Amino acid sequence: MTTSQPQRGRTPSQLRVLMSGQPAGWLRRDEQGRVSLRYDTAYASSRTATPLSIKLPLTEEEHRGRPLLAWLANLLPDNDRVLARWAAKYQVSAGSPYALLAHVGADCAGAVQFLREDQLEQVPQGGLTPLTDAEVGDLLRALAADPAAWTPLHEGGQFSLAGAQAKVALHWDGQRWSEPWGREPSTHILKPPMPSLAYQEINEHLCLRIARHLDLPAASSQVRTIGGQQVIAVERYDRIRAGDQLLRLHQEDLCQALGVMPANKYQAEGGPGAADIVSLLRRVMPATYAEAAIGTFLDALALSWVLAATDAHAKNYSLLLSGPAVRLAPLYDINSVLPYLTATRRGMSPGQVSTHSARLAMSIGGKARLDELDRTAWASLATASRLPESTVLDRVTAVVEAVPAAAQAVLDEEGTAGQLTVDQQAFVEQFHQQIDRRAGLCRNALLGRGPRVPRRTRRAPTPGAPRDDTQAMRSSGAESASSDRNTA
Repeated sequence: MTTSQPQRGRTPSQLRVLMSGQPAGWLRRDEQGRVSLRYDTAYASSRTATPLSIKLPLTEEEHRGRPLLAWLANLLPDNDRVLARWAAKYQVSAGSPYALLAHVGADCAGAVQFLREDQLEQVPQGGLTPLTDAEVGDLLRALAADPAAWTPLHEGGQFSLAGAQAKVALHWDGQRWSEPWGREPSTHILKPPMPSLAYQEINEHLCLRIARHLDLPAASSQVRTIGGQQVIAVERYDRIRAGDQLLRLHQEDLCQALGVMPANKYQAEGGPGAADIVSLLRRVMPATYAEAAIGTFLDALALSWVLAATDAHAKNYSLLLSGPAVRLAPLYDINSVLPYLTATRRGMSPGQVSTHSARLAMSIGGKARLDELDRTAWASLATASRLPESTVLDRVTAVVEAVPAAAQAVLDEEGTAGQLTVDQQAFVEQFHQQIDRRAGLCRNALLGRGPRVPRRTRRAPTPGAPRDDTQAMRSSGAESASSDRNTA
């Protein structure tokens, strides 16, 4: 089914806000372009009502300003080319989240939907338009060839998903893929690999499986070939089946929860750090639940360190909201940079990252470079987060010690499934070796040891002789800034 569209270039002055399919309020834009959110009185007064965000509480009659704008902006892709293409298609401003959501807000992350008044009659119906594997494959190939071609098959532009990597949201019923419309939610997010990162879809799938093997909550995924195109298919954790119905669960990422614009998602660019997130979890949860959530978050930070998952910024952590209850959402978008690291500083191929500049998205005790984190950094994080040093170090050590066995188990299972090509199997085996080496380096760092490099006897340099590059860099303290990050 194709949803109705307003006249291009004209954006309605108000959008109906639905939560889990029920009317919750209105999003409005006045003639001066100012956007406001007003909850329905009946919705806000319900004991079971869920706020759109912990920054947009039900107790306030109307919301305006930066927290609302940041929350809306974080529903959209972190890809300027995608936003520009959508803006051109619908003849609206790429800088207006409101105008874009008027066209693509019918299926967002979480339980929220933004509908024009002409769409409201379709909501009670809802349904699925079946797609052939060939149709899905064509869409995925278009995304792989041009990540800015991030638009649904249908003209209506039903979905909006945050993140920088191209993706599409579809419904899987166990037998076929379909395009959902109206009240029907999508069930999976399909992402072709990023062009410059070989086997990135396998990388992400393995990282998610390693997390689950460590008993960390993480999204369920599969690597699938659909219509000749290989992708990672991630099951949406913000969807739950109740009998024959598929329900939306509400969520928000941590940039939304903290009122931070998506452009500032990295700590180095003014975004939240680990201590900020620990503080947030304490603030929005009862003490017992907060303690468990903080422990899970610390484990996730440690896993990012061991796997060199350098893109674990605030948008890659989320909260699940249900009524007044708040809990940490399963992990998602975990990608390791290990397969793409190179020791060189110059002449790198697209997708490669220098070992001298690879950095975590959130610093640990003020340190972010992979090769500079140590026991002292984790102890400093404990102090900044008002946590016992022993608690933090014990949890980090436990993750570091457990990752090699978890990786072995996961990679063995993937290898014996018989679905990998020879090249893919070689990638998996090399990835396993890289994880083993990386875990050893992290273990040594926690013990106060440096990397195990064979010692060589130094000779006194010949007077006037040029020093080698390594010695020169040591003397000058030269350091390369990070310019490459894995984004998802």
